[in-house]
Amino acid sequence: MDASTENVSVVKQQEILKTKKLVRNKKIVSISLFIAPAFLIYLLYVVYPIFATLGYSFYQWDGTTEKTFVGLGNYAQLFKDAVFWTALKNNAWVVATSVFVQIPLGLIMALMLFAPIRGLRLLNSIYFLPFLMSTVAVGMLWVLMFDPMNGIVNVLINVFGFENVAWLSDEKTAMFAVLLVIVWQFAPFYMILFKAALVGISEELYEAAQIDGANAWQKFQNITIPLLMPTIVSSSILAIVGSLKAFDIFYIMTGGGPNGATELMGTYMFKQAFINFNMGYASAIAFIMFFIALIVTIVIQVLEHRRKQKGGYA
Repeated sequence: MDASTENVSVVKQQEILKTKKLVRNKKIVSISLFIAPAFLIYLLYVVYPIFATLGYSFYQWDGTTEKTFVGLGNYAQLFKDAVFWTALKNNAWVVATSVFVQIPLGLIMALMLFAPIRGLRLLNSIYFLPFLMSTVAVGMLWVLMFDPMNGIVNVLINVFGFENVAWLSDEKTAMFAVLLVIVWQFAPFYMILFKAALVGISEELYEAAQIDGANAWQKFQNITIPLLMPTIVSSSILAIVGSLKAFDIFYIMTGGGPNGATELMGTYMFKQAFINFNMGYASAIAFIMFFIALIVTIVIQVLEHRRKQKGGYA
């Protein structure tokens, strides 16, 4: 091969590389153009508000007049605020109920949909109906049902010989009553997630386990739960984050009362912002809510990653 042939070969290779680079750049530009609108919306409505909230939390501000810089003053006041700690404790109760009641109940409901019983379509519709209702409608419905004089809940307990209970106006029962409503409304959401995951589990695994002599509990423990673990982790993150930012159902049913018994960080933030017009203090509460949710999510993801590395459930 002479020098001229080698030069031609090199030129062709360079042209091929340039063509590939051009095609790759066009793909990058095309992908960027498609992503750009959604990315800009995300920056505008998600990222910017987070940093704006953090910025406002360093000021004393009523939302209209000039802001006064107070540094970490709002956070110092927040950590001394007894109402905030009560709200944080109540949020912890919501988180615990969501993770340890809603998710298991959703799994049980999903498993029942695969049971060999008649009327599964009707059962599926009945299960999912509460989640289809708006939170305002659910709240108003249960306020009427918990009415201390004529509510159907008290009518039912009267049948068993118990006296009427002021469910939403008694500090001892208000939190339990609202948590019951939350479980009733949102357990169907986790049922749908688990139902979709169960459909993806191959029947061959259960058949193989049946041949090996495994009973129903052993199949559930060694096949179903391991294969549902990614869904359980995702559901836990959704439940925790949703519980930390809970607001609407509590505000509708109790407004954070009685005497702060059902006060949450969300309801307390709302009152500080739009009733007391203390925007800086409300921003501090909002950022603490975000920070707690972020830390919890990161911890769950790290633990899940380590479990997978150790050969845990897939």
